[in-house]
Amino acid sequence: MTKWAMVADLRRCVGCQTCTASCKHTNATPPDVQWRRVLDMEVGEYPDVQRVFVPVGCQHCEDPPCMHVCPSTATKKRPDGIVTIDYDLCIGCAYCAVACPYQARYKSSEDTLRPDVATKCTFCVERIDDGLAKGLKPGVDPQATPACVNACISDALAFGDLDDPASKVSQLIAANEHFRMHEELGTGPGFFYVWDRKGEDAR
Repeated sequence: MTKWAMVADLRRCVGCQTCTASCKHTNATPPDVQWRRVLDMEVGEYPDVQRVFVPVGCQHCEDPPCMHVCPSTATKKRPDGIVTIDYDLCIGCAYCAVACPYQARYKSSEDTLRPDVATKCTFCVERIDDGLAKGLKPGVDPQATPACVNACISDALAFGDLDDPASKVSQLIAANEHFRMHEELGTGPGFFYVWDRKGEDAR
Protein backbone atom coordinates (compact mmCIF):
# COMPACT_ATOMS: atom_id res chain seq x y z
CA MET A 1 0.00 0.00 0.00
CA THR A 2 0.89 3.64 -0.36
CA LYS A 3 -0.01 6.35 2.13
CA TRP A 4 1.00 9.85 1.14
CA ALA A 5 1.81 12.27 3.95
CA MET A 6 3.52 15.59 4.56
CA VAL A 7 5.93 16.56 7.32
CA ALA A 8 6.80 20.06 8.49
CA ASP A 9 10.05 20.46 10.43
CA LEU A 10 9.32 23.32 12.81
CA ARG A 11 13.04 23.75 13.50
CA ARG A 12 13.61 24.73 9.89
CA CYS A 13 10.58 26.80 8.89
CA VAL A 14 11.51 30.50 8.70
CA GLY A 15 8.04 31.85 7.96
CA CYS A 16 8.95 33.15 4.53
CA GLN A 17 5.54 32.20 3.06
CA THR A 18 7.16 30.90 -0.12
CA CYS A 19 5.05 27.75 0.18
CA THR A 20 1.93 29.92 0.35
CA ALA A 21 2.93 31.87 -2.76
CA SER A 22 3.89 28.72 -4.65
CA CYS A 23 0.58 27.05 -3.82
CA LYS A 24 -1.38 30.11 -4.88
CA HIS A 25 0.54 30.37 -8.16
CA THR A 26 0.24 26.65 -8.96
CA ASN A 27 -3.46 26.35 -8.14
CA ALA A 28 -4.60 29.83 -9.26
CA THR A 29 -6.52 30.46 -6.05
CA PRO A 30 -8.20 33.87 -5.60
CA PRO A 31 -6.79 36.54 -3.26
CA ASP A 32 -8.92 35.54 -0.27
CA VAL A 33 -7.98 31.84 -0.42
CA GLN A 34 -4.80 30.28 0.97
CA TRP A 35 -4.66 26.50 0.77
CA ARG A 36 -1.21 26.59 2.37
CA ARG A 37 -0.80 29.10 5.20
CA VAL A 38 1.98 29.66 7.74
CA LEU A 39 0.98 30.62 11.26
CA ASP A 40 3.28 32.95 13.19
CA MET A 41 3.20 31.92 16.86
CA GLU A 42 4.99 32.80 20.09
CA VAL A 43 5.56 30.01 22.60
CA GLY A 44 6.98 29.95 26.12
CA GLU A 45 6.99 32.47 28.93
CA TYR A 46 9.13 35.54 29.42
CA PRO A 47 12.09 35.62 29.29
CA ASP A 48 12.22 32.26 27.50
CA VAL A 49 10.00 33.07 24.53
CA GLN A 50 10.41 31.67 21.05
CA ARG A 51 8.85 32.43 17.71
CA VAL A 52 7.56 29.40 15.79
CA PHE A 53 6.24 29.22 12.26
CA VAL A 54 3.68 26.49 11.57
CA PRO A 55 2.60 25.57 8.02
CA VAL A 56 -1.07 24.54 7.92
CA GLY A 57 -3.67 23.44 5.41
CA CYS A 58 -5.78 20.39 4.68
CA GLN A 59 -4.53 17.58 6.89
CA HIS A 60 -5.75 14.78 4.58
CA CYS A 61 -7.25 12.92 7.51
CA GLU A 62 -7.68 9.18 7.84
CA ASP A 63 -11.24 9.85 8.99
CA PRO A 64 -12.11 13.24 7.47
CA PRO A 65 -15.10 15.00 9.10
CA CYS A 66 -15.64 16.96 5.88
CA MET A 67 -16.37 13.76 3.97
CA HIS A 68 -19.01 12.54 6.41
CA VAL A 69 -21.10 15.71 6.18
CA CYS A 70 -20.92 16.10 2.38
CA PRO A 71 -24.48 15.51 1.08
CA SER A 72 -23.40 15.11 -2.55
CA THR A 73 -20.45 12.72 -1.97
CA ALA A 74 -18.18 15.28 -3.65
CA THR A 75 -15.55 14.83 -0.94
CA LYS A 76 -13.80 11.48 -1.12
CA LYS A 77 -10.78 9.81 0.43
CA ARG A 78 -8.51 7.85 -1.86
CA PRO A 79 -6.87 4.57 -0.78
CA ASP A 80 -3.50 6.39 -0.83
CA GLY A 81 -4.70 8.84 1.85
CA ILE A 82 -5.41 11.93 -0.27
CA VAL A 83 -8.75 13.65 0.37
CA THR A 84 -10.23 15.07 -2.84
CA ILE A 85 -13.19 17.15 -3.98
CA ASP A 86 -15.11 16.37 -7.16
CA TYR A 87 -16.05 19.85 -8.36
CA ASP A 88 -18.69 18.40 -10.68
CA LEU A 89 -20.53 16.92 -7.69
CA CYS A 90 -19.99 19.76 -5.19
CA ILE A 91 -23.15 21.81 -4.64
CA GLY A 92 -21.44 24.57 -2.66
CA CYS A 93 -23.32 24.00 0.60
CA ALA A 94 -20.09 24.54 2.60
CA TYR A 95 -21.03 21.91 5.21
CA CYS A 96 -17.44 20.66 4.83
CA ALA A 97 -16.04 24.07 5.78
CA VAL A 98 -18.09 24.04 8.97
CA ALA A 99 -17.07 20.45 9.83
CA CYS A 100 -13.34 20.88 9.19
CA PRO A 101 -11.51 21.46 12.51
CA TYR A 102 -8.48 22.80 10.62
CA GLN A 103 -10.20 25.69 8.81
CA ALA A 104 -8.80 24.29 5.58
CA ARG A 105 -11.88 24.56 3.36
CA TYR A 106 -12.75 27.58 1.25
CA LYS A 107 -15.68 28.79 -0.81
CA SER A 108 -14.88 32.02 -2.58
CA SER A 109 -17.09 34.22 -4.72
CA GLU A 110 -13.90 35.45 -6.38
CA ASP A 111 -12.83 32.03 -7.62
CA THR A 112 -13.17 32.19 -11.40
CA LEU A 113 -11.81 28.68 -12.03
CA ARG A 114 -13.99 26.94 -9.41
CA PRO A 115 -17.03 29.18 -8.81
CA ASP A 116 -19.59 28.27 -6.16
CA VAL A 117 -17.82 25.13 -4.90
CA ALA A 118 -15.68 24.25 -1.89
CA THR A 119 -11.93 24.03 -2.43
CA LYS A 120 -8.86 23.00 -0.44
CA CYS A 121 -5.29 21.71 -0.66
CA THR A 122 -5.10 18.51 -2.72
CA PHE A 123 -1.41 17.68 -2.09
CA CYS A 124 -1.12 18.64 -5.78
CA VAL A 125 -2.72 15.31 -6.65
CA GLU A 126 -2.52 15.94 -10.40
CA ARG A 127 1.27 16.27 -10.15
CA ILE A 128 1.46 13.08 -8.10
CA ASP A 129 -0.69 11.02 -10.47
CA ASP A 130 0.99 12.38 -13.59
CA GLY A 131 4.41 11.77 -12.08
CA LEU A 132 3.57 8.20 -11.09
CA ALA A 133 2.32 7.53 -14.61
CA LYS A 134 5.74 8.66 -15.89
CA GLY A 135 7.62 6.47 -13.41
CA LEU A 136 8.59 9.35 -11.12
CA LYS A 137 8.69 9.17 -7.32
CA PRO A 138 6.65 11.73 -5.34
CA GLY A 139 8.73 13.37 -2.64
CA VAL A 140 11.91 12.71 -4.62
CA ASP A 141 11.25 13.91 -8.16
CA PRO A 142 10.09 17.56 -8.18
CA GLN A 143 7.69 17.01 -11.10
CA ALA A 144 5.73 14.53 -8.95
CA THR A 145 5.94 16.45 -5.67
CA PRO A 146 3.56 19.08 -4.22
CA ALA A 147 4.51 22.61 -5.24
CA CYS A 148 4.84 23.87 -1.67
CA VAL A 149 7.46 21.22 -0.88
CA ASN A 150 9.45 22.08 -4.00
CA ALA A 151 9.36 25.78 -3.17
CA CYS A 152 10.44 25.60 0.48
CA ILE A 153 13.73 27.49 0.75
CA SER A 154 14.69 25.97 4.11
CA ASP A 155 13.78 22.34 3.35
CA ALA A 156 11.19 22.45 6.13
CA LEU A 157 8.53 20.55 4.17
CA ALA A 158 8.80 16.91 3.11
CA PHE A 159 6.41 14.66 1.22
CA GLY A 160 6.38 10.93 0.69
CA ASP A 161 4.99 7.50 1.38
CA LEU A 162 4.47 6.69 5.07
CA ASP A 163 4.36 2.99 4.23
CA ASP A 164 7.88 3.20 2.82
CA PRO A 165 10.38 3.16 5.72
CA ALA A 166 13.05 4.57 3.43
CA SER A 167 11.02 7.67 2.51
CA LYS A 168 12.04 11.04 3.91
CA VAL A 169 8.74 11.45 5.77
CA SER A 170 9.08 8.05 7.45
CA GLN A 171 12.66 8.77 8.47
CA LEU A 172 11.81 12.20 9.86
CA ILE A 173 8.97 10.79 11.95
CA ALA A 174 11.07 7.86 13.17
CA ALA A 175 13.98 10.07 14.26
CA ASN A 176 12.07 12.99 15.79
CA GLU A 177 9.43 13.84 18.35
CA HIS A 178 6.30 14.69 16.42
CA PHE A 179 2.65 15.61 16.75
CA ARG A 180 -0.45 15.99 14.59
CA MET A 181 -2.94 18.82 14.94
CA HIS A 182 -6.10 18.05 16.93
CA GLU A 183 -5.18 14.39 16.99
CA GLU A 184 -7.46 14.01 20.01
CA LEU A 185 -10.46 14.38 17.68
CA GLY A 186 -9.69 11.03 16.06
CA THR A 187 -9.34 12.47 12.56
CA GLY A 188 -5.93 10.86 11.97
CA PRO A 189 -4.24 13.76 10.15
CA GLY A 190 -1.81 12.94 7.34
CA PHE A 191 0.26 16.04 8.15
CA PHE A 192 2.96 15.60 10.80
CA TYR A 193 5.01 18.19 12.67
CA VAL A 194 8.50 17.36 13.97
CA TRP A 195 10.22 19.53 16.54
CA ASP A 196 13.07 17.70 18.35
CA ARG A 197 15.30 14.64 18.12
CA LYS A 198 14.07 11.55 19.95
CA GLY A 199 15.55 10.21 23.18
CA GLU A 200 19.32 10.05 23.46
CA ASP A 201 19.74 11.78 20.09
CA ALA A 202 18.08 14.93 21.44
CA ARG A 203 20.28 18.00 21.65
